[in-house]
Amino acid sequence: MINSKSFVRCLFMLLVLGINFFSWNLPAQAVSVDPFIRRYLDVSQPVEIPVDQKGNTRKFSGEDLTEGKTLFEKNCVNCHVGGLTLQDPTVSLSLEALKGATPSRDHLNNLVAYFRNPVSYDGTDYNYWCRQVSEDWMSTEEVQKMAAYLLRAAEKVPSWGIQQPQQTPSF
Repeated sequence: MINSKSFVRCLFMLLVLGINFFSWNLPAQAVSVDPFIRRYLDVSQPVEIPVDQKGNTRKFSGEDLTEGKTLFEKNCVNCHVGGLTLQDPTVSLSLEALKGATPSRDHLNNLVAYFRNPVSYDGTDYNYWCRQVSEDWMSTEEVQKMAAYLLRAAEKVPSWGIQQPQQTPSF
């Protein structure tokens, strides 16, 4: 015959084991996708981002682009609000401007290379305005996600990198 103390102890052990068993078999919590990414970058499924000039692409999920946006906002937005370049408004992060750079920066590989070694728009000198993103600062994966976010924003957001005309207040 089992006494009540042993019975309670046995039930408690079963409860603990059951909770552990079910928690091991639950799917991992998904990283939420930023509403801006979902709505304005039109990312509900993984999207193709150009990797090189040969037409190769790589898929990035909404979670990847959310992480890229977070990295961009944390490290670049002080100088690149809405894709503009505050230090030199003639050079933005629009897709057209990225294509026109030397070398072009309209695909993942060249944009990542630029982050690692920022050069002037014409490629002739070091760009002193942009910080070099070293491997110690951001991993290759992080830099690729940030580049993918920037390229997708340049592709999908109509006002990205385009300076809006100043409106004179009326009194």
